[in-house]
Amino acid sequence: MRYFVQRVLFYAATAWAAITINFFIPRLMPGDPVQSLINRYQGQLSTEAIDSLRVLFGLDNDTSLWQQYMDYWGNLFNGDLGTSFTYFPTGVSDIISQSMPWTLTLMGITTVLSFVLGTGIGILAGWRRGSWLDSILPITTFFAAIPYFWLGLIAIAVFAVQWQWFPASGGYSNEFVPGWDFDFIGSALYHGVLPGVTIIISSIAGWILGMRNMMVSVTAEDYVLVAQAKGLSERRVMFSYAARNAILPNISNFALSLGFIVGGTLLVEMVFSYPGIGYILYQGVSAKDYPLMQGVFLFITLAVLAANLVADIVYLLLDPRTRREG
Repeated sequence: MRYFVQRVLFYAATAWAAITINFFIPRLMPGDPVQSLINRYQGQLSTEAIDSLRVLFGLDNDTSLWQQYMDYWGNLFNGDLGTSFTYFPTGVSDIISQSMPWTLTLMGITTVLSFVLGTGIGILAGWRRGSWLDSILPITTFFAAIPYFWLGLIAIAVFAVQWQWFPASGGYSNEFVPGWDFDFIGSALYHGVLPGVTIIISSIAGWILGMRNMMVSVTAEDYVLVAQAKGLSERRVMFSYAARNAILPNISNFALSLGFIVGGTLLVEMVFSYPGIGYILYQGVSAKDYPLMQGVFLFITLAVLAANLVADIVYLLLDPRTRREG
């Protein structure tokens, strides 16, 4: 229990530091987001309207940076993430709530599939090293070194332009209205095939290599040899002794991957014009949209910290040494 409380306090302090940095970094960027909004309306705003915008977005020259920081924390506790410059006058919370389901669906499914398939193949390849499974290692190394967006561009060129099997962009067909009906869901799944397969192919290779290398190291340990000497079945030794210990580093990486699901895969969403949170973040950075950037970064930060806390709990369950240290 003491170990758990220590971890919670650690992550709480980390969350405070991350939120504080999240506040200051956008304001240290060169440029004026309100001026960007003025240019967007091409002189249609009066001086009074511009001053009102600065007050609305907390950028009034009469308000100190410290006061803006305190107001920011007050708004966070009230669930107010501010108003977006890019999608003015829409609130940041509404924008994130509209984009988050797309990213969670695409990234959630692909991340879990990549981890399960990659870890399973890596366990078999490490346990039966020297078999035909080792022949796939050069292929996995090749795909692990290829960026998501490069595979995405190739997928678009081949399957969307050349063969025209799948759409090249968007999250659904424009003829449908978003809703919980079979036509819209089918269209969304159809549009998600190319970006989803692109992510799986690129990420599964890393899971295979990591798990395979750890299995090779673990199978040489004494406790594995003792289990085999006891006459335990190969399946039990492989999963209950070797894989259970070899998978621990992968759990940490998987927890981080789950945390970054919230941020989406920025380049993939840009390549496919997929309406996820990563593409929204790109638009916010381009427009110096403080509230939108802070809102997205806040979600990413809290998601990563929560995922790491879950990973620590899983470690407690899988590794007795962690419980003794705690």
